[in-house]
Amino acid sequence: MNDWTSGYVADIDYTYDFFRELTPSHLGFCAHSKGHDHALDRPNLTYCELGCGQGFSANLLAAANPHIQFHAMDFNPAHMAGAANLARDAELDNVHFYERSFDDFGNAPGLPQDFDVIALHGVYSWVSKEHQQHITSFISQRLKSGGLVYLSYNALPGWAPALPLRRILTNRAEQGSGPLSERIAEAVEFAHQLEQNGADYFTGNPALTKRLSKMKSMPASYLAHEYFNKDWTPFHFEDIASDMSQAKLKFLGAAEPRDHVDDISFSDEQQTLLKMESDPVHRESLRDILLNEQFRTDLFVKGKLPMTERGSVAAWFKTPLALTRHYGGGTVKLTWRRGEIPMDQEQYGPVLTALAQGPMTTRELLELGVFGQMPWGEITRMLTLLIGDGYLAPSLSNEGLEDRRERCRIFNAAVAKRSEESETLQFFASPVTGGGIALDRFEQLFLLARSEGKETPADWANLAWQILAPQGQRLQKDGRVLETAEENLSVLRARANVFAARRLPLCETLGLTLEPTSALATPRQGKAAA
Repeated sequence: MNDWTSGYVADIDYTYDFFRELTPSHLGFCAHSKGHDHALDRPNLTYCELGCGQGFSANLLAAANPHIQFHAMDFNPAHMAGAANLARDAELDNVHFYERSFDDFGNAPGLPQDFDVIALHGVYSWVSKEHQQHITSFISQRLKSGGLVYLSYNALPGWAPALPLRRILTNRAEQGSGPLSERIAEAVEFAHQLEQNGADYFTGNPALTKRLSKMKSMPASYLAHEYFNKDWTPFHFEDIASDMSQAKLKFLGAAEPRDHVDDISFSDEQQTLLKMESDPVHRESLRDILLNEQFRTDLFVKGKLPMTERGSVAAWFKTPLALTRHYGGGTVKLTWRRGEIPMDQEQYGPVLTALAQGPMTTRELLELGVFGQMPWGEITRMLTLLIGDGYLAPSLSNEGLEDRRERCRIFNAAVAKRSEESETLQFFASPVTGGGIALDRFEQLFLLARSEGKETPADWANLAWQILAPQGQRLQKDGRVLETAEENLSVLRARANVFAARRLPLCETLGLTLEPTSALATPRQGKAAA
C-alpha cells in the first residue's frame, strides 16, 4: 500500500498563517518594480496555489479579490475539508479546493487550462525531487505567457551550517515513541543538551545557539513541517533557476521590496562586485554568498514584457497606497539586513500623515505636494522601503470596492466567530489592499463586540471576558497569570482603550470593521464568570 503522504508530515496539521507575498497586488507591485508590465490589474484573472496547507490564505485572498478565480490544492484531506468549511461560512464562490497530489492535480475536473499566477509558499524545499518535477511540469503546461510564479524556499549557503542540526533532530525523533509532537520536543531538548555540554559543532557555529533557543518556543505545528519531513532540501539559487528554466521561466526579482534597494543590503564595495557580474543568475548567487541567504522569496516570469521609463512612471502614478500601521507623527525606524535605514522624517512624515486619512495613488500624493522637492528616484525609493517594512501596502482601485467590502465583511465575520473558540486565525481580509491584515484574538473580539452594538471600549472588554472566562482562559501581566475577573477585565479594558485609539481608525480605513448584525436585536445572554 502506497503512503499517501509521500514522506510529508501529516500527523500534525500545518499552521494557519497568511503571507503577504501571496497577495496579487503585492506581486504586481514587485513585478512593476522590476520592470515587468504585468496583467494583474485586469479582469477575469486566474490564480493557483500549489500546496496551500490549511487554505486560509486562498480563502482570505478570494474574499478580498472577488474579481479573481482562486484554485488551491493540498494532499491533506483534513486541510481541504477545513478550507472548504471556511469558504462555505464566508459565502465564497470564487475559490476552489482540490485534495490532490502534485502528479494528478492537472487532471482535476474543472481546473482552468491556464493561470495568470501560480504560487508556492514553503513547498518546494519540502517535497521530493519527483514532486518538484511534477510542479515544474504543471507550471510549464498551465502558466500563461507573461504570467508570474511566486516561489519561496530554503536557500544556501545560509542553511549549510544547520544541515547537521536537522539530522540530529530527525534521528532523535525516529528513535523515540509516542506522538510526533512529544518526540519533536524531546529532540529539540536533546540538541539543546548537546549545545549546553560544549559540543564542538555548536561552539564552532554560534548562530545555532540562537536558532535552538527560538526553536524551543516554536509550536510543534511549525517545527514538524519545517524540520521533520522526509524530504528537506535547501537550494542554491542557480539550481532553482535551472528548474524554472525548464518551464520557460526567467528570474524577475524578489517578492521582498527591500531587496530591490541594494544600498540597504550591501556596502559600496559589495555593490561594485555585484555590478561586475553580468550574468543575472550568477549575480543572484553572488548576492546569496554576500548575504549568507537562508530563505528566498522569488518571482519568475514566463516572458517578460519590459516597461519603458515612461511606462514605469505611469505604473507608479496609478498605484494606490494604503497605510497599514498606525502613525501618530513620531519617528519611524526602518531596519533591514545592515541594521537601521537612515530616514528623514521631513520626507516620510507628510506622506504617512496624508495616507492616515485614506488610500491615495502616488499621483494624488504628488498633487498634494507631500513630497516637497524630492527627486523622483528618492520618492520611489522611500515608498519602496515603506512598503517593504509594512507601513504601506500597494492597494486595489476604487472600482469594485463596495462589492469587496461586503465579501470581506462576511469573511471577517466568519473569522471573528472562530476567535470565540481559539486564536488560530490571526488575519482579516482587507477590501482596500486585497490582502491580509494581522489582528490578534482580542482585537477580533473587540470588533465583534462593536458589530453587536457594544459602543465603548469597556463594553468590548466585557464581551471579550464573557467569551473567555467560561473557557478557563486567563490573561497574563508581568509574567503572572491573572486569576480574578477584576484583574482580567482591567487588562482587557486597557487593551480595548489602546485599540480604540490606535488600531480602530486604521481598521476603519482598511475596511476591516464588521457591520452591525442581527446580534443587535438578540444580545448575548449570561454574565462573565468570576
